[in-house]
Amino acid sequence: MKTVKNKQILVGADFAGFPLKEAVVEHLKAKGWEVTDVGVRSPEDNDTDLMFHRVGLRVGSMISEGEFERALLFCGTGMGIHIAASKCPHVHAGVVESVPAALRAITGNGVNVLAMGAFYVAPKMGCDIADAYLNAELGSGYEWWHNFYEFHKLAIDELEAFDYEEYKANGFKVKHLGDYEIALETKPEE
Repeated sequence: MKTVKNKQILVGADFAGFPLKEAVVEHLKAKGWEVTDVGVRSPEDNDTDLMFHRVGLRVGSMISEGEFERALLFCGTGMGIHIAASKCPHVHAGVVESVPAALRAITGNGVNVLAMGAFYVAPKMGCDIADAYLNAELGSGYEWWHNFYEFHKLAIDELEAFDYEEYKANGFKVKHLGDYEIALETKPEE
């Protein structure tokens, strides 16, 4: 598996997300990242296999198959491409438009596919979002918050084990793999 620790990232964009993807990829390559791009690679690229949902499914499948640990996706809004990637097993995708949202997506929700919309995210912001996402992991930055990691890891594990037919047969109740109490906490003054 190609990992963030080894500075390897998968990216994909449709024609609308292409300009933002290009800015982010250039930024990451300058920082030593190895980037695998499976989407639109030039403004003239009009192959219908590169429609947002097809790129999203391609990236999602590469995450599902364990080829890559994480990916960045780009389309006009980030919504359609992330919905497509989310159709693949083991993909936990999110759309963000800010650095705090990107941090929480990885630190609290463990997203392995992060999408951005070029209609709403400026290139510099996209680079900052990518940096925040790629330099954090589940629970990082929340070490002071009692059970933060355990609570959120349990959610990820239950989502990974989720079976809709079992859920339906169980009266639409989630099969608990464990439980951790958690409450909103305020970060202590430093």
